[in-house]
Parts: sequence; structure tokens; C-alpha cells
Amino acid sequence: MFAMQMFDILSFIVPIMFIVVFGIIIFSIIQGISTWHKNNNSPRLTVPAVIVAKRTDVSHHQHANAGDMSGFHTTSSTTYYVTFQVESGDRMEFHVSGLEYGMLAEGDTGRLTFQGTRYLSFER
Repeated sequence: MFAMQMFDILSFIVPIMFIVVFGIIIFSIIQGISTWHKNNNSPRLTVPAVIVAKRTDVSHHQHANAGDMSGFHTTSSTTYYVTFQVESGDRMEFHVSGLEYGMLAEGDTGRLTFQGTRYLSFER
């Protein structure tokens, strides 16, 4: 009797979880395409700016060893961000490559070029 009730509950929960996960994936794809489209339709702007902050976000991921049940290995990835302040006092944070991040320093002044939420370049 108990096993039959568990089967009934699982036959209800599993499809719901599948639909939720699939919905989240579809929503993320649509949101990414929308941001990409909005950025492409935004004007490219070049404005005077100062670098006021830099930060990183390090993510750690555990993966099972392939073909080996002895354990896991860990990998990490780093995302780089730079915050610029423009003449109006507004601040904008952009995702940049590791190479760009290493070349920029807080306090640098120059000309920031961006398109929507997409960082294009910074020239001192």
C-alpha cells in the first residue's frame, strides 16, 4: 500500500520537476536573446569615464572522475567585472575579459566605449 502511494506521488512530482527545469532553461535562453538583441539595437557610445572599482567572481565546480568512482575533481572559473563612473556621476559595471581586467587599474581615466550592457573598450 505504502509503495503504491509513493509511486503515485512520484508519478506526479517527476513530470512537474521536468516542466519546471525545462521552463527555466527556455526562460534563460529567451532572456539571453532579448539582451543580445537590445544591445545590438543600442547606439555605440563613447564617454569620458573613470575606473572606480574592479571585482572578480570565482565559481568552483565539482565533477566526478571520468570512468573512475574514486572521487571528484574540482575546477574553478573566474568572471571579471569593472565599474566605471561617467561625468554625470552614474556608475556602470561591465563584464570584461581577464586580459582587459589585468590591463585596467582603479583610478584610470579615459574614454569608455559601450553598447547597451556590452563593454567594448576603454582607452586611457
